[in-house]
Amino acid sequence: MEADAQELAGLIRDTIGHLVTEADTASRYRLPVVGFVSADEPRFSELRRVAGAGHLLPQDLLPDARSVVSFFLPFAPWVVKANSQHREQVAREWAEAYVKTNALIGYINTRLAGILAEKGICTAAEPATHNFDPVSLASHWSHKSVAVIAGLGSFGLHQMVITDSGCAGRFGSLVLNADLPVSPAPPRQRCLYFHDGSCLECVTHCPANALDANSPLDKQRCYRHLLDVAQQYTELGLVDVCGKCAIGPCSFESAVL
Repeated sequence: MEADAQELAGLIRDTIGHLVTEADTASRYRLPVVGFVSADEPRFSELRRVAGAGHLLPQDLLPDARSVVSFFLPFAPWVVKANSQHREQVAREWAEAYVKTNALIGYINTRLAGILAEKGICTAAEPATHNFDPVSLASHWSHKSVAVIAGLGSFGLHQMVITDSGCAGRFGSLVLNADLPVSPAPPRQRCLYFHDGSCLECVTHCPANALDANSPLDKQRCYRHLLDVAQQYTELGLVDVCGKCAIGPCSFESAVL
């Protein structure tokens, strides 16, 4: 059984890596980061208690769920550099990366679903974004929180998840009814502010003034700014994105060594 689980994990990792490499936007990314966690991990229930009853459990997506796959597609340095040029203006390169990466995450999940179905394995997934309540802005499946539970990273002051490949990128996840090898990652702090108070770049860079070291992220203020940005790039679709909080020292790697 363990050998089968290891083989399945290798197939999933290889497929994600291959699909990113063959994408017509492959130059936008560094190597994907992939993690696995049991669908019965108690922190999923804890997440529901913290985020509210509207947040789904893996079994809500797939009744016989046994494992959850989380993956992070980190942006290439040139995407982040483009977005760091001006405080107010969101770079077109970042806006396009947001739209294309959301589509790529959906494509990865669809391809994985097909490959795993051939092995008799069922899957379920939520979209990369726009799966939240438009009033409360509470997500009913937080890919970032799932990534933390799967051991990919930890939350920073900016409420982005910082992985060992940084926070500049996009997260996706997939639920399946098969076992995968799980190696619980010990909690690790990757945010310099939480580590020793030495960094506030995300607060400084936030054009919406939605971040403050002494209070939670002002999600409503942040989202109003994102909708303003969306008006600048209507030809790309719904580009409600900013990313100015992801251009600091934690962009490409954990800021805490």
